[in-house]
Amino acid sequence: MKITPLDIQQQQFKVKTFRGLDPDDVDAFLQTVAGEMESLLRENSDLKEQLARQTRDMLEIAEKEREMRDVLLSAQRVTEEMKVNALKEAELIVSEAELKGERIVVDAERQLGDMKVRVEEVRRQKIQFEMSFKALLDSFARQLSGNETL
Repeated sequence: MKITPLDIQQQQFKVKTFRGLDPDDVDAFLQTVAGEMESLLRENSDLKEQLARQTRDMLEIAEKEREMRDVLLSAQRVTEEMKVNALKEAELIVSEAELKGERIVVDAERQLGDMKVRVEEVRRQKIQFEMSFKALLDSFARQLSGNETL
């Protein structure tokens, strides 16, 4: 059975005429007990409300913490993906640069080979021209020597 402050205030005791309690003292004590009990009930109610608020706040904080953890994990995953993609892109750029460099070297070697062939052709033509020119000069020299004898 729950006792309320009102129950305490309304409690009646039988009065005995011989050696009984002073009714005024009993009423005063009951009033004090009722007041104290009322104060304790109010404090208990306030504490329950405070506990409920703190529990709600704690649940909200836990939810926000979970959301922040999820956001951080998501950001970490995105960062890792960006790093991986950046490394792949860098590797691709390096590979393309190496291929382009190899093509340039191969093209330069081909051009060098072509130029060597041209230089050899020019040398051959020079030697051929020199020989033809010398033969022509010899021919003219012979003609000149032959004409002088005439």
